[in-house]
Amino acid sequence: MKDTFPSADLSDRHLLLLQGHPSSFWGQLADAARAQGAQVSKVHFCLADKVYWGGRSAISYRGGLADWPDWLKEHVKAEGITDILYYADRFPYHVKAREVADALGVSCWATEFGYLRPDWITFEPGGLGAFSSFDRHPDRITETALGRDLPDMNERFSHGFAAEAFHEVCFGLLTVLGRPLYPRFRSDRVFWPVFDYLSWLPKLATGPRDERAARRLQARLAAQGQSYFLLPMQIESDYQIRDNSPYNALEEFLNEVLGSFARHAPADDRLVIKLHPLDSGMENWARRLRRLARRHDLNGRIDVARGGHLGEFIRGSKGVVLVNSTVGLHALRQQVPVHPCGHAIYDVAGLTDQGPLDGFWTAPSPVDADLLDSFLRALTKIQIKGSFFHPEGRNLVIEGILARLREAGGDY
Repeated sequence: MKDTFPSADLSDRHLLLLQGHPSSFWGQLADAARAQGAQVSKVHFCLADKVYWGGRSAISYRGGLADWPDWLKEHVKAEGITDILYYADRFPYHVKAREVADALGVSCWATEFGYLRPDWITFEPGGLGAFSSFDRHPDRITETALGRDLPDMNERFSHGFAAEAFHEVCFGLLTVLGRPLYPRFRSDRVFWPVFDYLSWLPKLATGPRDERAARRLQARLAAQGQSYFLLPMQIESDYQIRDNSPYNALEEFLNEVLGSFARHAPADDRLVIKLHPLDSGMENWARRLRRLARRHDLNGRIDVARGGHLGEFIRGSKGVVLVNSTVGLHALRQQVPVHPCGHAIYDVAGLTDQGPLDGFWTAPSPVDADLLDSFLRALTKIQIKGSFFHPEGRNLVIEGILARLREAGGDY
């Protein structure tokens, strides 16, 4: 499919692109911005950045992270940069870039997979999650929602897991192989990529068996009319946990939730813990959860699922407790009470449970349907329908980003 974008003028803008999504997206965004008159510069931090940029001109930064802010400050001033764009706002180089941009009065933009799923991409000023500029006061949400349509939640731009996995593995391995060229690059990965990817082999082998077991669990819960709460796990290495939550580790969160559940949940309720689909098994959560269950005398009241249909788990539950996962939005849209224990974009009075966790098990706060309607409309201000991988969806995201840059006029 040929990429086509509307003619428009960005000739007064100089965009600086830092690390992008591991796909062809970043390069195509640069080409489209140049076609609309913008100057575009790119900084590489590692070999993966260079390879995925596809031969376009760029600057390789080979200094240390401590020297990065001073280097960036001089570069921004010398080149007349108006906007800095990056994927993943908590990548250490991007955190420093936002600080530099704020000090110099330069616009800064973060992109990521969408708060809405599927087929949505986040594009918002500065940062995401706890670092988002999205105003979560109910009155401001209602004002922002005026004149906006409800988001289209129909899946239009599906892509297979294989495509996502392929690019993730390629990007990670290129980063490792390129160490001699970028010896001072500081990776933000918790695990060495080679070890991380090899840890997936057992999961790939047992995946079908785990999925069947999860489906049997769902069928049993439904057949018995069992009341339960759902805890959807996140990935410990995700910045949603590392930088957007009050926990140093996921086990702290799990220990807190299981302890509260043991003390305050009705005796006939169960807690279903659904492991994240991208959990490789390296951290052996099943074993660690059994240990926590014994610690809190919850043997026989905890179910751990690897797989299963998320929507069915949510619909059958009395409520969902989590850190800050986008699963919370799925639950709210189904009018299922949610208690977020971290900093979530949807943690708004009237949407989520605002009381102590101990009270959630017996009196979860209901979802205000009218406020939810306004919230979903308002959220489209920082969401763009589309995809990093699907060609048509990618074009829509690029068109949406450039349109928002034009609307912002260099000021956010």
